[in-house]
Amino acid sequence: MFKQRKHRTFNYQARFSKENQTDSSLDNETKTKDFISKWRDSRGKRSKAKGAMPIKTLILVLVLLLICMYLLEKKYI
Repeated sequence: MFKQRKHRTFNYQARFSKENQTDSSLDNETKTKDFISKWRDSRGKRSKAKGAMPIKTLILVLVLLLICMYLLEKKYI
């Protein structure tokens, strides 16, 4: 009843830790840097995708819809 719970322990080993790196890691590192630079270049060239509707417009439509529902309910009751 009064036993303290122990923290869970895991035998986690990082896949890319510095201890596990070999000489081929230098080649991988240059490939990674090259990929990152290409990705940043291509990311800047794309135009920003437009969202569906701004939040203010959605709120306005919702309020108008609620007003219309209220008026129609009062008219037919």
